[in-house]
Amino acid sequence: MNFRLQPVQVATGSNDAESQLVFVDDFLVVVLVRLSEEHGDEAGLWFLEAGFGPVDHSDPPKFADLDEAQAWIAKRLS
Repeated sequence: MNFRLQPVQVATGSNDAESQLVFVDDFLVVVLVRLSEEHGDEAGLWFLEAGFGPVDHSDPPKFADLDEAQAWIAKRLS
């Protein structure tokens, strides 16, 4: 499984703009957004803004870092 992350800015309508597009084997599978300071204790966590196919999730998770997010994505895709 080949991961590639691409930093982008996403217009979320809030201060949560720092984001990463996550590609696996050249397919876009996830959009992650880093939570801003307005989220208090959750500031800095990565939020699953959008997932596609097997990574779509009705209760989007939050991750401490991008490595944790990639591990979760790999598990969902395996």
